[in-house]
Amino acid sequence: MEQLKKKVISFIDSIKGEIFEIADEIYKNPELGNQEFKASKLLKEKINGYGFLVNEVEGLPTAFLAQKKGKKPGPKVALLAEYDALPEIGHACGHNLIAAASFGAAAALGALDEELFGEVMLVGSPAEETDGAKVILVERGIFNDVDAAMMVHPGNRTTVYTTSLAIEPLEFTYTGKAAHAAAAPHLGINALDAVILLFNGINALRQQLRPDARIHGIITEGGYTPNIIPERAVARFYVRAKEKKYMLEVKEKVIACAKGAEVATGAKLSYRNFELGFDNLVTNKTMAETFKANLKELGYHDISDKEEGVGSTDMGNVSQVVPSIHPHIAIAEEDIAPHSLEFLKAAGSERGKEAAVLAAKALAMTAVDIMTKEELLKKIKEEFKKTVEIS
Repeated sequence: MEQLKKKVISFIDSIKGEIFEIADEIYKNPELGNQEFKASKLLKEKINGYGFLVNEVEGLPTAFLAQKKGKKPGPKVALLAEYDALPEIGHACGHNLIAAASFGAAAALGALDEELFGEVMLVGSPAEETDGAKVILVERGIFNDVDAAMMVHPGNRTTVYTTSLAIEPLEFTYTGKAAHAAAAPHLGINALDAVILLFNGINALRQQLRPDARIHGIITEGGYTPNIIPERAVARFYVRAKEKKYMLEVKEKVIACAKGAEVATGAKLSYRNFELGFDNLVTNKTMAETFKANLKELGYHDISDKEEGVGSTDMGNVSQVVPSIHPHIAIAEEDIAPHSLEFLKAAGSERGKEAAVLAAKALAMTAVDIMTKEELLKKIKEEFKKTVEIS
């Protein structure tokens, strides 16, 4: 087993230039969710070159599944690649590094050939920042025969015990009646007033919520000119909480606020999910400990014990159906926040690319542990059954 780890480390070192190339190409060509045609094409071509069978995913043109089976029976491990960028600010979340790291780990495991136990699958999963494809992949049963799923996300600290909040994206539309705001205001129904009351209702609601709940929104439509009473107004919100069950409770309270604004103003309400919702992330601690041990074996020791996530990710949905980890690797100082210009710079830096290589090695080593140690896999699955029931 130690010999296999040495082989994957050596292989990743031999393709370091290719890992850097992938990180750079995706970084320099940022693409929004479900539009990542260049990134997807690049990754598919690269991994196919290492003997992986690449399949498209119906209805998700920038998603893909790349698989390689070993000669020996064993577990199936999935490595998740993300490669979508943010609007205006590009790869300020570092998804270019996620793609490079997962590619490197998958290629290294595939290169074991005769010595590969089980199967490795590189999952190209678009649009994590918006309409997360992992939600759809989970619903289609892509992970039903997977024993463990992994990915590494760049951050401002290194930690293996990550969590995330469940999220529901809600859009509220109010339809009123236009009228001259000065000459005949009594003939109008102000849809913008309804949206303002909705915001005020939610602001009052926050006092009665648990500390882990988050509600934040914007007005996307609110009228065109001050002298016409707005006939249509639209607001979008993200509703989040530590567990999905409580998040859904908060969601119903938010909807109640929206209905109250409808009654108060007379503007007709309609609402919908404008994106897919994400489940909360459940980190498998046994897997996380294994990943942590491999980081240390690689000489990396600056690891935080725990981090409570306050963002959301569609990796949460994966973690509800298969044992999963989503560790963070530091590419920037702690005072540099993701989704910032400073983090964008870090995602394209030498430090960022070196972190992707480190992540690839730790992912591949952890996969080797899972594929070769029956007792470890048994422990991972036993923990998964307990923790998912709780979540």
